[in-house]
Amino acid sequence: VKPGYVNVHLVPHTHDDVGWLKTVDQYYYGGTSLSLIPSVSHSFFGFASLALFLCCVSIYFCHIPCTLNSGCALCDETLRIKLFCLSSGQLEFINGGWCMNDEASTHYNAIIDQMTVGLQFLNSTFGECGRPLAAWHIDPFGHSREQASLFAQMGFDGFFFGRLDYQDKANRLKYRNMEEIWRASPDDLGAAADLFTGALYNHYVPPGGLCFDIGCKDQPVEDDMALHDYNVANRVGIAVNTSLDQVQHFQTDHIMWTMGSDFQYQAAHTWFKNMDKLITHTNSMAVRYS
Repeated sequence: VKPGYVNVHLVPHTHDDVGWLKTVDQYYYGGTSLSLIPSVSHSFFGFASLALFLCCVSIYFCHIPCTLNSGCALCDETLRIKLFCLSSGQLEFINGGWCMNDEASTHYNAIIDQMTVGLQFLNSTFGECGRPLAAWHIDPFGHSREQASLFAQMGFDGFFFGRLDYQDKANRLKYRNMEEIWRASPDDLGAAADLFTGALYNHYVPPGGLCFDIGCKDQPVEDDMALHDYNVANRVGIAVNTSLDQVQHFQTDHIMWTMGSDFQYQAAHTWFKNMDKLITHTNSMAVRYS
C-alpha cells in the first residue's frame, strides 16, 4: 500500500454456479454432454497444485457444495491440501453458504438455513481458518435490506455484490457511491445491522483486455524483449488507464479488480503467471496521480 498512489487489489476468484445448467455433481466433475464442460474440481486442483509450490498465490472460492463435494473432495490428501492453503492464507472461502441465495424473493428463514448448512460444514471441517470474512453476492438478482441485516448479524466484515439496476449503477458511479455503509435496520437494530457494502465496478469479471484464463482471448504479457510480440507497454497501458478511470468513481485510492469468472482457474498457472508479470511491470512504471 502506497499513499498517494492508486492501490489496485487483484482478487483471483472462480464463480461456480450451483445447479445452473447441470447438477452439482456434474459441475464438480465436468460431466454430461453439454457444450459447457467446466469442472470445479479442476479449478481447485489447478490452483492447489500451483499453491503448494508458490507461496504467493491465493484465490477465493464460494459455493460450498461445489468446493467441498462428496466423495474424494474429503479424502485425506485433498483435505490436507485445502487445510494447508487455508492456514497459509492462499485459499479463502467467501460467503460460506450452500449458495448465493436470491435476496428480494427469498424468505429469511430459507436464507438463514442455507447459510447455516454451509457455515457449519466449514467450521466442522476446517475450524476457524475456514470462516468467511466477506459476504459475496456477485450473481444473484435483486437486493433486500433484510439480506444486509442478516449478513451484518452473522458477523461479516463486508458485503460485495455484482448485479444492480443500470440506473442505480450510473448514479453510484457519478456520485462516487460505489461503496457505503449499508444501514439495514436503523430504527430497530441500529449499528448491529450496519455493514460495509461495495458494488463491484466490472460486474465480477476482469478488466477489459486483462483476462488471462485459458478460455480468454486477451493477449498474455509477453515481456521477453527478443519476442516479435513484446507488449509490456501495451499491457501496462491498459492496466494504468483502467485503474485511473475506475478510481474516479470511488472515494478512496483503493480499488478492486475481480480477476476471474465462471469456472476459471482450471489452468491456474496462466492466470498467476500473467498477473505476476502485470504487477511487476506496472509497479516499475508506477504513475503518481493527484
